[in-house]
Amino acid sequence: MEISLIRHGKSKHIDNNRMTCTKFKDWIKKYDDSGVFEENSYPSETLEKITSANLVMTSDLKRSIESAKLLNPNINAISEPLFRETELPNLLTKLWGLKINPNIWAVILRCLWFSGYSWGCESLSNAKDRAKIASDLLVEYAQEHSSVVLVGHGFFNMLIAKELKKKDWKCDRKINSKHWNCTTYSLFS
Repeated sequence: MEISLIRHGKSKHIDNNRMTCTKFKDWIKKYDDSGVFEENSYPSETLEKITSANLVMTSDLKRSIESAKLLNPNINAISEPLFRETELPNLLTKLWGLKINPNIWAVILRCLWFSGYSWGCESLSNAKDRAKIASDLLVEYAQEHSSVVLVGHGFFNMLIAKELKKKDWKCDRKINSKHWNCTTYSLFS
């Protein structure tokens, strides 16, 4: 049995202009609603895993669904909101109109989230609970279908990977958050 976790491709939403934290929330909405860029080529391991999988799952976000279709146009993936990316919190203050680029906002807010701040979004603890449920579902599908691929998101795939390791699923390398990366976990009895 094996479970492969693939991170979606690069988003078409590439606006990198400096913005306030309030505008950053709008930026996230546009990022979630955008698709992904088609690449000239994809990692061979990723293509092999998604082509040979007996079941392909995605989150219900456009970038995840489109990524699966770009990797294998012939699949009928099952989309599930359970596999959505972890959210970023809202700030309680407007920070005096401070404007920085979206990547910096994402780092600041993700650090706050990892530190326990989760105003307006799912907490880290709740995301870990969701990852446990997601990993249980993937294991159940792997038992039924032998090989399962999830085209998901960087942080949530990482949380799922931690849960799979707790269940004694093994991987030969550390999960990588690069776009299109594939990490496969196997269960050896």
